[in-house]
Amino acid sequence: MNPDLEHSINSLRILSVDMISIAKSGHPGICLGAAPIIYSLYAHHLMINPSDPNWFNRDRFVLSAGHASALLYATLFMAGYDITIDDLVNFRRIGSKCPGHPEYGVTPGVEVSTGPLGQGFANAVGMAIAEKYIAATIEEELPKQKLIDYHVYCLASDGDLMEGVAMEAAEIASNFELDNLIVLYDSNDVTLDGPLSDASNKSDDIIKRFQGLGWEVDFVPEGNDIKAIDDAITRAKYNKKPTLIEIKTVIGRGSVNQGKNTVHGKPLSKEDMIELRKKYKIATSSMEITENSVNYMRESIKKRMGSIYKDWTNLYNDVKERANENLRKVFEFLEKGDIGATFDANKFKIQNDYNEELRESNSKIMNIISERTKFFLGGSADLAVSCHTALYKEISFTKKYNTGRNISFGVREHAMGSILNGMALSGLRVFGSTFLTFSDYLKPAIRMSAMMNLPVTYIFTHDSIAVGQDGPTHEPIEQLTMLRSIPNLVVLRPCDINEVIGCWDYIINNRRPVALVLSKEEAHVLAGTKGSEVSKGAYIIKPEQTRIDCVLVSTGIDFTTTYLLSEELRAKGVDLRLVSMPSMELFLSQSKEYQESIIPSNAKVFTIEAGSTLGWYKIASKDCAIGVDEFGCSGLKDDVLKKMNFDYDSIINYIEQRLNK
Repeated sequence: MNPDLEHSINSLRILSVDMISIAKSGHPGICLGAAPIIYSLYAHHLMINPSDPNWFNRDRFVLSAGHASALLYATLFMAGYDITIDDLVNFRRIGSKCPGHPEYGVTPGVEVSTGPLGQGFANAVGMAIAEKYIAATIEEELPKQKLIDYHVYCLASDGDLMEGVAMEAAEIASNFELDNLIVLYDSNDVTLDGPLSDASNKSDDIIKRFQGLGWEVDFVPEGNDIKAIDDAITRAKYNKKPTLIEIKTVIGRGSVNQGKNTVHGKPLSKEDMIELRKKYKIATSSMEITENSVNYMRESIKKRMGSIYKDWTNLYNDVKERANENLRKVFEFLEKGDIGATFDANKFKIQNDYNEELRESNSKIMNIISERTKFFLGGSADLAVSCHTALYKEISFTKKYNTGRNISFGVREHAMGSILNGMALSGLRVFGSTFLTFSDYLKPAIRMSAMMNLPVTYIFTHDSIAVGQDGPTHEPIEQLTMLRSIPNLVVLRPCDINEVIGCWDYIINNRRPVALVLSKEEAHVLAGTKGSEVSKGAYIIKPEQTRIDCVLVSTGIDFTTTYLLSEELRAKGVDLRLVSMPSMELFLSQSKEYQESIIPSNAKVFTIEAGSTLGWYKIASKDCAIGVDEFGCSGLKDDVLKKMNFDYDSIINYIEQRLNK
């Protein structure tokens, strides 16, 4: 190996484990073993400009093995991103540019928050789909365009490929023949608890598995062979399918515990660090690095990129100057993330006798939005027919038709959510749908959407025990509470088409992750509902006449029942206030004054929703949260509601008993 190259790679190794030693926390094993992989990628292959980390046509790199964060930060520093030695010294400290695992929006050059294994792999698949879609959209106006033609690279570990979400996503990548996706597999045969063989059968051959899925595969037998790594990556760029390159490495290479699980997740000893410096011929003190080692990498990038960035910028400006109206919208999207869709709930006028399933109302609104922008797309976990989420004027995204906006994710909820995150990270406004009870499969991906504040819309239908004949496995109970417990996720449960329109007003005009929860039951338009009020979370449908005997608060299709029983209670002399609460989170984010104006703190408050009552005591008075706190049963809708004490008569009797007390 070229001595200067060898010194630069070894400097990267030592710098990254120095960071871990100072932090007294981290994962040195992968830093020592996989340094040549990530060095080769950044120095010799990635199409990047460290001075413009958000350049739209840059290659994307996803560190799915997020525990290698120290290695990534050290690499970004050496590559010339806006990261200093002081930033590296503060690794894993509050407020640092270098948090414990990579975090989106914190560190220049970090494309996505990673750490939960397998998620990054699936995010990379989403990024690759997004590149294909955006490039194909431009090509409709500009044939053989060269504005968007980047690759997506992912560094994955043994642990990543053990997680089911990665294999779900790998199947989707194969189905779409994503030849812009290259996965570098750091294959060291060791996991945190011990040898990989303890948990995986020896016949479980990753290469054969990916070959069986239809991927191109390659193999590098020596992870320290920089030329072999370079050659494999070069070959992958010309493949017509997604590529997995298995690279055999030694975890903790050079450490006294190399090849053992003990080197995976804790700092090296002082004695080990001293010996490592000798083995790798690094004479610097802790957190020092030679100018030669840094300059060698930066010059490699500069020489390789040459005029690529400049030529692309000139091409971009030239095309922009001559762009037609459709292309100008693309440039607005590329430059500002503007999808070009306007949406105002006040401009929709719904007849008072309107009556249909909320999932169908939602379908109509989604298709109106799809006509207004090309950057709104998504799919379903094999439930588009049931969820009514197909964009019916659009074709399906396939390996042949990359402009399709209906994505068939198959029965793969977890991968769907993670892929949507990757697409949202590329600027697209995306949605995915399934039944509410199956939101459990999506929880890890939703959590990452919320953590990164990505504008992903999760559409959940069949939202109550009223789907009785499907039985308890399909009847959501705790799911709404689970979704509402996720920080930064907005849960919207509209009661009629007016509120569905209001939900989409909020979604389009705000860049936040949303869970939109819809009924498959027919819903009448209810007097007093307003789409424009949804963004406040809750509002008054019917005010009291002279006093407030109680406040009734409800959501979704359950609000229809609440509306009807409020009429009966009023006829019996109960002076009540009726409140619709399409979003608990949005309501609780309002000022205390607004909250008090809707639900007075001294009022007796009943909440009515066909699900767990656990979270409702933020709103309800003691013993006044009416819901379902046990699993459902199989039977006709009305029979199930009665058995679960959530039918009309049971609810009104319960309210009257509490009022009489």
